[in-house]
Amino acid sequence: MTADFRDRRHAGRMLALRLAAYADRHDVMVLALPGGGVPVAFEVASALHAPLEVFIVRKLAVPGHAEYAMGALASGGVRVLNPNVVNMLDVASADIEAVTRAEMSELRRREQLYRDGQPLPAVRDLALVLVDDGVATGSTLTAAVKALRTQQPARIVVAMPTTTAQTCEALRTEADDVVCATAPQPFRAVCYWYEDYSQTSDGEVVELLARARGGHPHNTHEKRP
Repeated sequence: MTADFRDRRHAGRMLALRLAAYADRHDVMVLALPGGGVPVAFEVASALHAPLEVFIVRKLAVPGHAEYAMGALASGGVRVLNPNVVNMLDVASADIEAVTRAEMSELRRREQLYRDGQPLPAVRDLALVLVDDGVATGSTLTAAVKALRTQQPARIVVAMPTTTAQTCEALRTEADDVVCATAPQPFRAVCYWYEDYSQTSDGEVVELLARARGGHPHNTHEKRP
């Protein structure tokens, strides 16, 4: 098995080639899902000559299975649960609520750190390119799309370097368009398709956002998961 991408920045450049139709348009904004989505989206926004912002979404992991999503939270208080996962693994309601509280705390921390507590800029009537570094179940992106719909953008495009063919098709029921650079089979996990899939630190996220905004990063805290 050979990785498709050297790292997230390389993946972003490859993904941007599939998004050329959105280049040099005044009505396009690139939204990154932090942390790993930010380096990818930075390259996409640079190639498209579009502004870059973050949209905070937190995966709700099954207790005891950190990589397995049973749903997700997004800015604006939107929670999406995957009933198939919840029922198959018999996840108790109390466990769901406990995970939700913990992830809501982390979501608010990131909103403060990445945007100085400022709200997302107005996205009404814009074409939004929502970028992550790779997708397994799609719960996180589904939550993001549902939350963004409430702000009445003209179009939501979900874009990622790698995912499964099944997830890609499922996301088409939520987004207006889905752009994926690769959909390998068997998929296994996102990390298999990167040579370097090391964790993206808060500092890297803040630095890239500052560069995209033409400013300087403010003080950051220690890296969190």
